Amino acid sequence: MVIKPKIRGFICTNAHPVGCAAHVREQIDYIKQQPQIKEAPQRVLVIGCSTGYGLASRITAAFGAQARTIGVCFEKEPSEKKTATAGWYNTAAFHKEAHDAGLYAYTINGDAFSDEIKEETIARIKEDLGQVDLVIYSLASPKRKDPDTGEVYSSTLKPVGKAYRTKTYDTDKDVVKEIELEPATEEEIADTVKVMGGEDWERWINALAEADVLAKNAKTTAYTYIGKELTWPIYGHATIGKAKEDLDRAAKMIRRDHKDLNVEAYVSSLKALVTQASSAIPVMPLYISLIYRVMKEEGTHEGCIEQTYRLFTEGLYAEQPKWDAAGRLRMDAKETNEETQAKVKELWDQVTQDNFHELADYAGYHADFLKLFGFGIDSVDYDADVDPVVTWEQS
Repeated sequence: MVIKPKIRGFICTNAHPVGCAAHVREQIDYIKQQPQIKEAPQRVLVIGCSTGYGLASRITAAFGAQARTIGVCFEKEPSEKKTATAGWYNTAAFHKEAHDAGLYAYTINGDAFSDEIKEETIARIKEDLGQVDLVIYSLASPKRKDPDTGEVYSSTLKPVGKAYRTKTYDTDKDVVKEIELEPATEEEIADTVKVMGGEDWERWINALAEADVLAKNAKTTAYTYIGKELTWPIYGHATIGKAKEDLDRAAKMIRRDHKDLNVEAYVSSLKALVTQASSAIPVMPLYISLIYRVMKEEGTHEGCIEQTYRLFTEGLYAEQPKWDAAGRLRMDAKETNEETQAKVKELWDQVTQDNFHELADYAGYHADFLKLFGFGIDSVDYDADVDPVVTWEQS
């Protein structure tokens, strides 16, 4: 099968197995070039391990600390006529690289929100690792089924309190335009918190602790994006923001409820990047295209793997981590400082349909978007016939 990208709106509906493998190797090669992580965790669970920051976290732990890793993801496998999801191919590539390096890796594919997957994961930890020292929570999903009631909740991308009118970039139509988003209802806010808030993170940590597979002095972190004024109306002060605020609540509860184990629970704020999740959020493609230009000019731009390595070395396992007033680990200062934001704001005020490609780094945005699905990588021959059926072996 010759595989070319099939882009529909803000998603790509297929993926390239060879390209995804090359992208995973790029990230592994970066980590191998960095100093090994001091005081590193040796038994790591990554919930949401197959793409973006979750994948980068697993790579960092395994190849930057020689950790044994168990990952949980929810990916669609391939057939002879249809490709798998990018996360499936990423995971297969990670397993091959881990096996070749003599590193233990085990992945559970299923709904991480469910009690059944929690139980399966706990059984695997007991059998292979005994306990875990670090739990990364990096789930991004539009829906969640409550394991207690069976009710399915859907998240909503809307402002809170009042309607919001702003610029955005329509990646499908290559158009800069203004949009007006109606405010969310109280039910929509509550449902978004149910899907994207801290409840499931708490359930995971509680289940691990009750099963005695959470090590004493273990660390856990959930990822968030805070941003600044340009993105607050649709992110920080919107339905997503309400859900992210709930992560702060969950971190406090985890620390309180597991004092006996001295569990350290943090929310980690990372920079805006092109991910499958951020591509779906209004305003973000325009903002990210502008912040890419500014940060590349400043020499401060980082991808998922660079951010994650710094999170481990300057945050989770640093002698003096960078906290904010709410107790979050802040790895986004290179983006959110006043000087950088002022440059972005100036471009934001100037950008129109006519000058968008001149003012913004959409080429960089689009290249990163394609790379998420294994496309646009120089070392890959996209005219070659490839087998879409790729599997992985647990190691």
